[in-house]
Amino acid sequence: MQVGSSFASNYKCTLIWNVYIRDVLLENFDDRSSFNKVLLHTHPKMQDRHKNRNIYFEEQGITTKKYVIPYIKQAIQIEKGIRVLEIGCGEGGNLIPFIELNCEVVGIDLSKRKIEIAKQQISQKYANANVKLIENNIYDVSHDEVGTFDVIFLRDVIEHIPNQKRFMEHLKVFMKPNGVIFFGFPPWTMPFGGHQQICQSKLLSKLPYYHLLPSFLYKSILKLFGEKQVTIDALLEIKSTGIGINRFNRIVDSSNFQFIEKDFYLINPNYEVKFGLKPRAQFSIIRRIPYLRDFFTTCLYCLIKDKKSLTNQ
Repeated sequence: MQVGSSFASNYKCTLIWNVYIRDVLLENFDDRSSFNKVLLHTHPKMQDRHKNRNIYFEEQGITTKKYVIPYIKQAIQIEKGIRVLEIGCGEGGNLIPFIELNCEVVGIDLSKRKIEIAKQQISQKYANANVKLIENNIYDVSHDEVGTFDVIFLRDVIEHIPNQKRFMEHLKVFMKPNGVIFFGFPPWTMPFGGHQQICQSKLLSKLPYYHLLPSFLYKSILKLFGEKQVTIDALLEIKSTGIGINRFNRIVDSSNFQFIEKDFYLINPNYEVKFGLKPRAQFSIIRRIPYLRDFFTTCLYCLIKDKKSLTNQ
């Protein structure tokens, strides 16, 4: 009964999303052909983005400069001397706009290969940048090693971290008394919240919502379409750590943080550089409906502060 119920629920969600695309998202295009290009992932091909990390590096910097930094500026001025920490920095593309503003920047990532690429990319363009790149688990990085920060930011990272409650508490170690934390992430139940766009199968990379199926069915579908075991393992790991807006809200509150800004996007700001789509805020009526909004919100942007710092102001 539960499996059938799950199939029915996901089928309905897919139908709703298809109608939503037809009647709402299409309004953002001048013609249907450009809309079709987005659906076919030819702006550029999604798989190409994950193979060519230079493309990904450039895209990250563009979105951070145009949308993330102005968003953070609602709470704190980004200028010379401001200390910025990115957790899950990857190849470092998000750090570039902060470097250009003469911030003191630290990037941390688990991947040795990505940190090596980041060092190479950044040193080639900004030889004198005040930047430190660390290959390590954030739990193994000490306060004495990196200090505290005015800004901590995570883009498309929180949904990959196990035990997010523990992680949120740990962030306080690295915050200055008046520091802010920026999060940008896709809710788990949004059409591609499972990151299935990394699949080699063209069908699976474009198919929404099937990541919500029970794990054994999800895994069977991935195997049936010939996905490599490393891809399957990665997608199942994301399934285990994916986070929705409501649970994120509860973790923020129980960790004694408070939202100072929160915005829901129907069209993720990063889709502009990826697909040529202008960012669009979620409709207010959908934004107000818990759980349902997760299915149609492609990204949440927010800024949080420690409640103690707000009390002392």
